[in-house]
Amino acid sequence: MSNAVKTTLLLGLLTGLVLAIGRFLGGNQGIVIAFVFAAVMNFGAYWYSDKMVLRMYSAQPVDESQAPELYALVRELVTQCQMPMPKVYIIPTDTPNAFATGRNPENAAVAVTQGILRLLRPEELKGVLAHELAHVKNRDTLTSTIAATLAGAIMMIASMLRWSAILGGGSRDDRDRGGIVGLLAMTILAPLAATLIQMAISRSREFEADATGARLVHSPFGLASALQKLETANEQEPMAATPQTAHLFIVNPLSGATFSRLFSTHPPLEERIRRLRAMTTV
Repeated sequence: MSNAVKTTLLLGLLTGLVLAIGRFLGGNQGIVIAFVFAAVMNFGAYWYSDKMVLRMYSAQPVDESQAPELYALVRELVTQCQMPMPKVYIIPTDTPNAFATGRNPENAAVAVTQGILRLLRPEELKGVLAHELAHVKNRDTLTSTIAATLAGAIMMIASMLRWSAILGGGSRDDRDRGGIVGLLAMTILAPLAATLIQMAISRSREFEADATGARLVHSPFGLASALQKLETANEQEPMAATPQTAHLFIVNPLSGATFSRLFSTHPPLEERIRRLRAMTTV
């Protein structure tokens, strides 16, 4: 099964989960409300998520005069893959990491931290930027944003339901559909399912972006070396990132926490490096 088909199916599962919660809460009317809710969340994610995440991490836009070497690398890569020049941002943190965002190649942004600019050699940074531009080219940024928005909505609804059950809420109709036990089960299982689906979407896209980025720079070794350095640095000094946006980064910014590693949206680093080094032709 191709990554595109797999991603479409997984997004369909997330949407179905939102509708299932609506069905559980309000029958057919609940499905309609949940569908409208999901549509509104996706609309907001499509138009505004890139601005929100850049603001969340205090990313500062830079031009060619402010970051000539970084700008030159990005320009070289987008010229090679015939993409529009994205906006370039620097995040003021010493933890080395990077991400791309934007709903399409015409409205994309690439953000790197101050730490990554100090840590990596030019060929390693080029591999990282190629990986992020591969996400843009493959439109993974939009897919991941929609997945994160739907998963976040499910978790928010589940949290509200959990407190309602704890405080003794719930209508007679709710009791008919499974009672407090069913309500509590929904509040536990729905977020878990949403997290697992989001992880599956993100992990499949990371492998694809690694391969696409390596082909773009005609070598997998710069990116493989960069991933090793970034993982080590993020384990030593995890970034102040939120779980809802962790999937955007090239390596898990929460990797210092054991629980966060267990439910990481990133595939195992060892497997990513192994696949890159196994690439014989790029």
